[in-house]
Amino acid sequence: MSGATIEARLKKLGIDLPAPAAPAASYLANVTSGQLIFVSGQLPGDADGMKFIGKVGREFTVEEGQAAARLCAINVLASLKGALGELERVARIVKLTGFVNAAPDFDEPHKVINGASDLIVEVLGENGRHARSAVGVATLPLGVAVEVEAIAEIA
Repeated sequence: MSGATIEARLKKLGIDLPAPAAPAASYLANVTSGQLIFVSGQLPGDADGMKFIGKVGREFTVEEGQAAARLCAINVLASLKGALGELERVARIVKLTGFVNAAPDFDEPHKVINGASDLIVEVLGENGRHARSAVGVATLPLGVAVEVEAIAEIA
């Protein structure tokens, strides 16, 4: 997929990728090993700060969790673009892992992480189809509802 197509898809979706977030602790935002780039967990924040503070299944519905996951995926793409210079260098998203700050009886983290998966495919097309894990957890950094990390193959 050409970069022009990726940029056109982002524009059509009304997405202007933010500057990549700086690490908030003792880790690197991305690590490249061979043809793979590992993107550290991205939170649902934007220029105005963190969004979606709370638990899915208590403060947030599945649909609101999907919006949080979508924002995390935007930040994954921003991190990739920042590391690689352009998204056309992404040959494929190999795997997404999504963590959902879930109420104790919430059993639909897989539906929440669809918000991230669907956006990645909308933007990258077939190169965005990926393996995935979706895990409900007791807490996440800063109390956010969702965190998403990614592994991508570099062209």
